[in-house]
Amino acid sequence: MPRYQFLTNHAQVLLCVAHDPGIRLRDIAEIVGVTERSAHRIVSQLAEDGYVARERVGRRNVYKVKSELPLRHSLTQQTEERRIGDLLEVLLGKDGRESARPQRQRTI
Repeated sequence: MPRYQFLTNHAQVLLCVAHDPGIRLRDIAEIVGVTERSAHRIVSQLAEDGYVARERVGRRNVYKVKSELPLRHSLTQQTEERRIGDLLEVLLGKDGRESARPQRQRTI
């Protein structure tokens, strides 16, 4: 495996949430390869900046990615404005939820 990644931990967390809005922080941490505390911090930062909305449903959080918001990167500001949804479409598929990893059934 290479010593580097092409996507930041924030981008990977965003992908996890877009793929599975009911995903647990424990699962995000495992997939991204960070601690559960780091996953919580990243989700909180994304929510504070408005990129992810969090809603409490029973004992669980359900997340919604605000795909209409612009990407925060200097390269995207030099040309036309790119949105979060553009990145999700490229990485996850047309509807933002397609992936090689099957989605788990959840009971709330």
